[in-house]
Amino acid sequence: MSGDERDEAGAADNAGHRARLRKRLIEGGGDALLDHELIEYLLATAIPRRDTKPLAKTLLAEFGGIGGLVSADAESLRRVDGVGEGAIAAIKIVQATALRLLRAEVAERPILGSWQALLDYLRADMAHIGVERVRVLHLNSRNMLIRDEMVSEGSVDQAAIYVREVIRRAIDLGSASIILVHNHPSGDPSPSRQDIALTRDIAEAGKKLGIAVHDHIIIGAQGHASLRALGLL
Repeated sequence: MSGDERDEAGAADNAGHRARLRKRLIEGGGDALLDHELIEYLLATAIPRRDTKPLAKTLLAEFGGIGGLVSADAESLRRVDGVGEGAIAAIKIVQATALRLLRAEVAERPILGSWQALLDYLRADMAHIGVERVRVLHLNSRNMLIRDEMVSEGSVDQAAIYVREVIRRAIDLGSASIILVHNHPSGDPSPSRQDIALTRDIAEAGKKLGIAVHDHIIIGAQGHASLRALGLL
């Protein structure tokens, strides 16, 4: 068999395999495919003439699963051999679509009445990122989300947030209440003494101006922690 014939045979095998994956996906839904098969099929849309199974398995191993993979930044993805701009775009469009769906669930209902939807959104957005980020969710008097702002991005284990700036921004937006959110890149969401002290300082400052702090949620790959649920707020 010549080289061209081998290439054609390989392309036919890939096409047949992808057709079987497509059939299982359409007929059985996402649960019909394993994690690496989902990523394999996704990559096939960006790299149509290549067997993408090995690359899918490499990416999942490199980033620790689907969550870590879709949350990875473009530069980290680019460092993996075989990942080009088309594959990066395919992965990031999955993340963007998922976050938009989850964010819509949060935005359309009072936050305190859709707490699980909020946690799902925050975990999808923050659980796997490699730097610490601090966000403030601003709510109106009906506990509807009026603004979701990132206020700080730090190193691997530290981000700066200032009480005065948080309260001033809440006043500017007319916020009735706020929810503090940050992630722990270590994966462990347990609050530190600094987390607890900062939360109490912001709550005390807000109380004087009629701005309630509903909670401080810490997100990590291992789960989440609520300072209010832990009795720390």
